[in-house]
This record gives sequence, C-alpha cells and structure tokens, in this order.
Amino acid sequence: MDGATRTWVRVTGRRVDLSATPWLQGPVGDVDRVGDAWLPAEADRLGAEVAGPGGGDDAGARGLLRSVADLDRPGFAAGALAGRVRGFYERTSGWRLDAWVGWVPWAWPFGWAVAALFARRLDQLALPMRSLDLAHGMSSTVTPLVRDGAQVGALWLRRLRATGRIVFSGLYGVVRLPGSGEPAVRVTFPLPRGRLVVLLRPTATPDGGLVLTSGAGRWGDPGAYLVVDRPGGCWARRIPVHERFHVFVDPEGVLRTDHDLRLGALPVLRLHYRLTEPAGQEPAVRAGEAAAGA
Repeated sequence: MDGATRTWVRVTGRRVDLSATPWLQGPVGDVDRVGDAWLPAEADRLGAEVAGPGGGDDAGARGLLRSVADLDRPGFAAGALAGRVRGFYERTSGWRLDAWVGWVPWAWPFGWAVAALFARRLDQLALPMRSLDLAHGMSSTVTPLVRDGAQVGALWLRRLRATGRIVFSGLYGVVRLPGSGEPAVRVTFPLPRGRLVVLLRPTATPDGGLVLTSGAGRWGDPGAYLVVDRPGGCWARRIPVHERFHVFVDPEGVLRTDHDLRLGALPVLRLHYRLTEPAGQEPAVRAGEAAAGA
C-alpha cells in the first residue's frame, strides 16, 4: 500500500526541486514506523535544537506557533482574535483536549481500511473511528525546534489517553505561499519516504474566532500535497483533501474547535474538540482578552 501510493504520486504528480519550493520541504518518515522518531533528523536539517517538550503541568507551556502575529496580512490581524483562541496556538501544550468524531457512512469502510492497514501500523494519521475511542480525551505534547533563539517549528504529538496510541504526529509552523507571498499555517505529517504537507489560510470571524482552510485551488495555493522524497529526486501531487478548522469561544466561555474534512466535494468526517485551560493559566488568558477588548 505504501509503495503503491508513492508510485501513484510519481506517475501522476510533478517532479520538484526542493531548493526552489521550500514550502514542500520537511521531515521524512521511516518505512516501518513514523511516530516522533523523525524529529532529530529534522532538527539537523534545519540547523535547530530540540527544546524540551511542554505539557499540561509545565509552567512553560509550548505553542504550535511562536506568535499568531506571524500570520498577519492585509485582511487578517492576530489582535482581532479572542484571547483564548490566540492563547491556544501560543500555549498549546497547556490545554487539555477532549474530542468527538463522526464519520459519514459512505466513508467509514475506507477510513477503517486506512487505519487498519496503514495508520495504526505507522503511528501516524490514525483517525479514531468511534467517539468511544476518544472517551478519555487526547494527550498533547508540543516540542519546539529552536534556531538562534527563535522557534522555527514545533512537533505536536497527540495520543489517545486511554491507550497511549499515537493519533497525529506533525510539524507546525508558518510559511509564505509561493504565489501571493501571504503567510499561512503549514502542517507537515511525515510519511514513509515522504510527507503530507497541508497549507491553511487563516481568517478571523466577527466574534474573534479563527478559521483555517485548505480548499480547492491551483498549485501553491492552500491545500494538501503528497510528497515523495527520495535520493534520486522529489515528486509532489496536490490531492483533493480539503479541511476547515473553526476555533471559537462558545457562549459559555468554552474554547471549541470544529474540524471538517472533505474529499473533493464529498464530506468525510467531522471532529469536534473541547479545549480546557488549566486553572493557573486562566487569569493570564482572560487578562489578554480584556486587553484586546480595550
């Protein structure tokens, strides 16, 4: 299955020069297991150091992004976001994740096959099939990569609390879109001898929420790209996997996220997250919201 996927990308995709397409660069997974074993090699490639991981009990909680302000552009400003929304991305490991999943019936057999044959074996992209699998929530560990004192990326490792099984292992950061030059969130999921690169365009909602989208578009636009990275060359293909994340504070003051995934125009699944801040962090986040409101 792994080999067939790589062959499909090479036959139907395009050969790329990674030095000219830095937005497609990133970590490469092992053929037997991905997990988080790729992190030291990626740190070496970037000339960075692996910082200590941050967790919910860590006073120095780590963020997926150095600052959400790195995404500022005409039409989007981090200052327009609710304090909790911005705080989640800048102090991600300090939040507890509870999640629910709903698969569209037609996609369930496909999701089960991918999980059974691919994702669980590799400890990567192991999307839960039932909400009961998520009954105890997810653990969240963030490990930044730091170069010259600045964060250049961050590993976000999520596990099922009940079993310890890895669900997602990805490198998060900000990249400039090749066409417009606008900043976007880039999430890179290492795969055997390659990676999945997802570019997400940020927009703010009137109530301070954040929407990240990877829809249809041209080469280099926000979207999903499968990359095969071999010593003899690199191939990439844009794939019709479209995602939408809506991070918002509900009327009761709870931070939540709706994650919708589509294959082309067809809905596949929806994940919903409830994000809970630790008691020690709450005053700081609310103070930030008050300052933003002022």
